[in-house]
This record gives sequence, C-alpha cells and structure tokens, in this order.
Amino acid sequence: MMTQEQHLKLEERIVEVLRSVYDPEIPIDIYSLGLIYKIDLSYEGDLVIDMTLTAPNCPAADFIVDDVRTKLEGLEGIRSVVVNIVFEPEWTKDMMTEEAKLELGFL
Repeated sequence: MMTQEQHLKLEERIVEVLRSVYDPEIPIDIYSLGLIYKIDLSYEGDLVIDMTLTAPNCPAADFIVDDVRTKLEGLEGIRSVVVNIVFEPEWTKDMMTEEAKLELGFL
C-alpha cells in the first residue's frame, strides 16, 4: 500500500506517460487532446483509465490502447492496468487544451 505522497507522485507520472502517447494521425498527445476521461489509481497500484477516441472507428485504436497499457504497466508502483474505451460523453474539440487547439489552428 502506498502513502498519499507516493499516490500523488504516481498520478503525476501517469499523466506524464499519457502525454507521451500520440494518435498517429494527429501530432498532439492523447492527454492534451482531452481523450482521457478518468484516471482511477488505487492505493494498491491498480489503475483504471477511461478514455475515448477522436472517432468511434479510429483505425489507430488498438495501437493507442496498447501503447497506453504498455507504457503504464512499466511504471514502478503499478500492479495492473485496465484501459476502457468509452464514447460517453462524445469527444469534441472543445475538450482539447488551449495549447492543442492553438497547435491545430482551432484558435
């Protein structure tokens, strides 16, 4: 079981890792795109991620999910990783960070 401080540090590392995962068709990481809906980390190291895709029929879905799972499983303190693909609420470009919108020309 981890302390609150260890838990917070690991959550920060999880976000860093998610920022290293890209949709191959968009030059912006999935976290900045707003595709991560939930990060649920237990104090035992079990991690559940709820994420969506920019489109339900995204051809890179398997690649992205595998990349997320593989990178997160490699973090020290993580015991298990479950990645759920959800489509509620539906993703819109409004969910992107200001930086991502600027980079893609939406601002």
